[in-house]
Amino acid sequence: MEKKAYDNTNRGTLAKNEKKIEATHADYNGQLNVDGTDYWINGWIKKGNEGKSFLSLSVKPKAPAARQSSEPTRKSSGSGFDDMSDDMPF
Repeated sequence: MEKKAYDNTNRGTLAKNEKKIEATHADYNGQLNVDGTDYWINGWIKKGNEGKSFLSLSVKPKAPAARQSSEPTRKSSGSGFDDMSDDMPF
């Protein structure tokens, strides 16, 4: 009998951050899948105004977002010569 692959779509995990060093580091971290897209998830235990604890969450995509190049666009040399001109009579 063939074993079917487990479908992790719209599921995730969150576990205690064993590597927390600084107070600003997340108390919990893990991963999450939403509609087939994978995300990193972080959670911090915080206290509300009434003293009740809650979990504050942050989510960011695993795949880096497409970046626009910081290089300037190439400018023409200013010679005015266009060797791709279609104005040639032949």
